[in-house]
Amino acid sequence: MTRSFADLGRGGDLRFGAWHRPPWADSLLARRLLALGLVLAAAVLFLRGDPGARRTSVVVAGRDLAPGHILEADDLRAAPREASALPDGVVRDPSTLLGATLTGAMRGGEIFTDLRVVGSRLAAVASGARDARIVPIRPADTAVAEILRAGDRVDVVGGEEQGSRPARTLATDAAVVLVSGPGDGRAAKERVVLVAMDAEHAAAVAAASLQTALTVVFH
Repeated sequence: MTRSFADLGRGGDLRFGAWHRPPWADSLLARRLLALGLVLAAAVLFLRGDPGARRTSVVVAGRDLAPGHILEADDLRAAPREASALPDGVVRDPSTLLGATLTGAMRGGEIFTDLRVVGSRLAAVASGARDARIVPIRPADTAVAEILRAGDRVDVVGGEEQGSRPARTLATDAAVVLVSGPGDGRAAKERVVLVAMDAEHAAAVAAASLQTALTVVFH
């Protein structure tokens, strides 16, 4: 069949093009379709995870939680996770978290570890001391608590209420682990700051807090 240039662009052009396309066009199309199929398969495998991977039950947040929240049963739920992808210190028993104080905000479904609540492990990691303790202090200047944040490094300083003695440093390079949220009425003026430090200095700060005003010096 003979086609003139005038015939190009008419109804049979698609069939003509399909019959007369070069041989390499078929292999190129096949390679592209294969590549697309491999990409789609990889995406499906990534989203579904490894079905053969060992899974274990861990504790996750049952809803969005605020820093300083006291954990209750409704805040916790068990969820299966791949064992190989779990962080260190993951919590598997929800009963160990009941009544614990949350150190930072959490999203619903986020995994609990031993560093997400106030405790001995958090104290040791935050302060770098094996015998670390967490001490609550109420800064004499309430404005100080407003600008403190978890993770700040501070020195704790004490001084006599009437100024009869010079200020003295009670602990150095302590770690702030939690600042209580603002409250209503009198509670708004008594925000508590939890500070981690070694046991010896923790005892000195705790004792001084009963008889003298405390403040902190930022690093």
